[in-house]
This record gives sequence, structure tokens and C-alpha cells, in this order.
Amino acid sequence: MGNFTLQTIEKNGIGFHFIPTDKYKTITVVAKFKAPLQRETVTKRALLPFVLQRGTAHYPSEQALQTKLDELYGALLHIATSKKGMNDIIHVEMEFANEKFIQGAEDNTKHALQLFHEIMFAPLIEDGQFSDKIVAREKRQLENKINSVFDDKVVYANRRLIDEMFKDEPYALHVDGYVEDLPQINGASLAQYYNEMIVNDALDIYILGDFELAEMEEQMTTLFKREESKGGASPFNERVRKNRTETQQVVESTAIQQAKLHIGYRTNILYKDDEYNALQVFNGLFGAFPNSKLFLNVREKHSLAYYISSAIESHIGLMLVYSGVEPTEYERTYGIIAEQLEAIRVGDFTEEDLKTVQDLIVSNIRETLDHPNGTIEILYQQVVGEKRRTPNTFIEEVKGVTKEEVIAVAKQIKLDTIYVLTSKEGEQD
Repeated sequence: MGNFTLQTIEKNGIGFHFIPTDKYKTITVVAKFKAPLQRETVTKRALLPFVLQRGTAHYPSEQALQTKLDELYGALLHIATSKKGMNDIIHVEMEFANEKFIQGAEDNTKHALQLFHEIMFAPLIEDGQFSDKIVAREKRQLENKINSVFDDKVVYANRRLIDEMFKDEPYALHVDGYVEDLPQINGASLAQYYNEMIVNDALDIYILGDFELAEMEEQMTTLFKREESKGGASPFNERVRKNRTETQQVVESTAIQQAKLHIGYRTNILYKDDEYNALQVFNGLFGAFPNSKLFLNVREKHSLAYYISSAIESHIGLMLVYSGVEPTEYERTYGIIAEQLEAIRVGDFTEEDLKTVQDLIVSNIRETLDHPNGTIEILYQQVVGEKRRTPNTFIEEVKGVTKEEVIAVAKQIKLDTIYVLTSKEGEQD
């Protein structure tokens, strides 16, 4: 597990997070732009990462930008969108060589951070707009990405479950955007939205590596400046949910050999809640690991699932079960899944089971902390989840979860939606 200290300051309308550690020979810097998930902006936000990687004011082509990255001793750039709870996040990441370890690489950090700044704050905008030619090309790329979801039936089934479970709620929005929005987007309209995003999004920047804290703090706060953010907070209350009086079941068919049985539960527990640690342990007992009840009973004992696991979404109070089953077996499979939840509710697990799962969770946290990006993601959870807790604190809290706390959490979990994607009669992939 990486030993590090975290220094956070708010300055220039930005949250700066410094993580000095001597564990790596590279420096990783990540910017997180956060805005509410909204139907009218989600496709533009999905398109921006494609366009921002195609050039900047000083490096006005994809080739020129890549050449500059190569000159910085092979710096790596990654830009993507994701959703966390009710938030639409644009993630900009650069990893570059630390000049401490390369002879003749003086000022590599300075030049890399200048480029990182330029990619976000001085993209290739001419006469107030992005190039229509570049935007048209990247719209085709995004359209292909959106359409490819149907090819991965696990991803598709999960999306359809969320569509049905969160109908008319922001969380149902597709973070990759919508094909029908693309014709209305051009270089001018995308640049207009980009300018709004730069001003309005909540922005956090993380920098992790072997550096002098005071020196890096001065370098970052001198380079990265903007007006105070006007937004970034979700106008939606993540606790407001439709009270479903009865479970909804959605069955759809396509040419498929292996049916997908995906199930959504409302946990009503968020990252900032005291019960969150017990929810993590519950999920470990239920379906997150190879020794969990779902795997041992549904897959091993009854041989009903090709794959089965459960996962929680920390910022929306959601638990998902994913499984691949024979088309004729999804009802029986669901019955055995329900039995495993009930078993935990009545305390049908030992103290040894509890300890094994706690150790696995701690091992996963430590493994995640072994990677620069993993450390940053764990720390950003605190910003989105509105609760500060160090990784070490989280580990100790997980270790302290009791059997009674796990049972109490299990009793709170409510079945919401069962989604089945099964085969058309006589059709297979």
C-alpha cells in the first residue's frame, strides 16, 4: 500500500490535491470537471474528450500534440467521461517522466504541466469555434461508440436495467450521449458549451509523485487559475426516489445464446452514510468475490450461471447483480439469488466468513492504492461523496464491521427491477 500524505487547498476556483510519494518514477496529474447529469448537455460532454485530444492553440493538430507528448519522454494523455451518482465527470489525465530520474530532463515537469494546462484551457479554437471538420469526424467516432454498446450484451443489459430502474431520473442518462443529438452539434455550439463548462464546472486537480510539496504547490497555483466556479453541484437530491409498490420485471429478446439476468436493488445507503462500511462487507458476502454466496450457490452448487457477481454504486444507493444464464433458467436462477439475500438477512454466515471478506476488501483497497490512478480515484470518491476519510480510516472501519451491522444493512435492501435479455425462439448468436 502506498504511504502518502494528502495536502488539499482551495484556490483560484480549483480544488488542488497534492500527493507527494517517492514510490513512482513518474508524475501523474488528473483534472476532474464535475457537473450535474443533464439531458441537454450529456452528448456535448461525451464529445469534448474526443475533440480536446485533436490539438491545442500551440499544437494545432493531433500529430503536433502527439509529437510534443513524445518530446516529454513519452508522456501519456487520457481524456474520458464517466458518471458518478448524479454527476457527469470529464476526466483529463497525464502521466509523465519525473526529471529527477532522467539525466538532461530538467524542467520536464514544468513543460508537461504547461501542456496539461493548454489541453484544457487553450484547446484548438479559432474564430470562437472548434474546427467543423474535426467535430464532424469525432461525431462519427462517438456515434460508433454509442452504437457499439449493443454488441456487448453484458454492457447493453446493464444499460437497459438502469434505463428501466431510473426512468425519468438523471441517473438513467447515458454518459456516452445520444446519436439523435449529434446533428445539432457543430464547432460553434460545442465551443460555446466548452466555454460554459470551463467556467461552471466544479474542478479538482490531483498531482501524485516524487516532488517537493511547497515547490509544486506554488507551480500549480501559479499556472492554474480561473474565476470561482458557479456550479458543479447537482440540483437533484440523490435520496429522492420513486417508491415502487411492486417489483418491475422487464423481459426483452434478441439473437443471443446466453441470457442476461441483471437485477437492480435500492440500498438507500450512500458513501457519506455510517452504514457504508457495512454495505461494502455485505456486498462482499453476497456477490463481490469468488467465495461469495452468489458464486458458491448459483454458479458452483447449482451450475446455473456462466458468470455472476454483485456491485454497489456508492453515490446513488444502488446495488446491481449481473449474471449470464441459460434462457430457460432465469426464473430459477433469480429464486436462488433471492435465497442468498435472505440468508444474509437471517445471519446465515459465520464470523470466519465475515473476516475472510473483510480481508479481501482491505486487500482490494491496498491493491488499488498501489496504482497512481487508483489512489486518485479513491481520493476523488471523497469529493463526490461529500465525506473525507483517509484510506487507512476506511480500512480500519471495514475491519470493525460487525455481523449485526451486516444483517441490518441486508434488511434495508429493496428489490426494484429484474431485467432479462433472452433469446428469440430458434435464434442464436
